[in-house]
Amino acid sequence: MSAVGRGLLSLLIVLAAMSGIARPEDLDRGKSAAKLFAANCAQCHRSPRGLAKERFSWTLSRFLEQHYTSGSDSAQALAAFLQSADARTGSQPIARSTRPRGTSTSEQAIRPPAPVPGR
Repeated sequence: MSAVGRGLLSLLIVLAAMSGIARPEDLDRGKSAAKLFAANCAQCHRSPRGLAKERFSWTLSRFLEQHYTSGSDSAQALAAFLQSADARTGSQPIARSTRPRGTSTSEQAIRPPAPVPGR
């Protein structure tokens, strides 16, 4: 066998060995949409309510596929789950303020008329 033949054979053997190594694994396969939410979203979001924000299902699933899931099937399942959570709750916005109604940040805080005596 010539040197060129041995080099070509070596290259084919190396390529065959490497083809089995580079296979991606779908880490989300077999998980329900609720489990996907728990694994990918629950660290930052307490509930799925309001996360779909009346987005189209295609744009939401593409966003989830690019940033939070390992494939289009799991992204579509998660998008459907988020949209169904909004549909169940009537898609009402979540209250973000803990301030009582009628108060604003520009109002002065109520303070006692005199300093509180020390103990």
